[in-house]
Amino acid sequence: MRQPVAGWLINAYGAHRYGVLFYTLLLTLGTAPLLAALGFSTNGLQILLAFSLLAAVLGVQGRQWRTLLMLAAAVAVGAYAAPTAALGRGLEPAAVLVVAAVALLATASAVHFAMSAREVHAEHVYAALSAYLVAGLTFGVIHWGIERAWPGSFSDSGGSAAGFTLSTAIYFSFVTLATLGYGDIVPKSEMARSIVVLEAVGGQLYVAVMIARLVGARLQTIGDPRGR
Repeated sequence: MRQPVAGWLINAYGAHRYGVLFYTLLLTLGTAPLLAALGFSTNGLQILLAFSLLAAVLGVQGRQWRTLLMLAAAVAVGAYAAPTAALGRGLEPAAVLVVAAVALLATASAVHFAMSAREVHAEHVYAALSAYLVAGLTFGVIHWGIERAWPGSFSDSGGSAAGFTLSTAIYFSFVTLATLGYGDIVPKSEMARSIVVLEAVGGQLYVAVMIARLVGARLQTIGDPRGR
């Protein structure tokens, strides 16, 4: 009896993996400010981000690619979590970079799934939304990693960088991705500014192209007499 139940769960997850990813990401975004308000350390948010990364990688098409990305993410997270005395602090930026690369590859897989749809269903919409959220979280981790590797790359409007925590970096990332531009956090270094410009431009292009693609596919489905 256990095997059929396990098989049903696997099949159900396979059919709704991007829906699961989307709500996992929403949970992470909703919990992050709560953890900060309750005084939890950054480790709590990092654990949530690790679960989100796992959910994103599990959505990747192709077993070999999925396995490779999971191994890369596991090694990078393990290297980051290892004691500094054992591996040295210089390995931390490399681990953050690998995690970001894995997340962006998972994002690309979700975008490919959404863009290749001939008929738009809920999973394609979830995939498009999840890709946007994963990108925002990933760039937040990149901004945070840049600040840790090169202190002073970001500062608040008063010129202080003391409060640029991981949750602040994620907040700044989504403000940049949506091109809101509140101005309370400012990139100072050339590298930080380059990443910020890349995120802002990429975010606007993604929204424009993805909406056009999904709407076009939906209209084509409606116009097809065989469409459902």
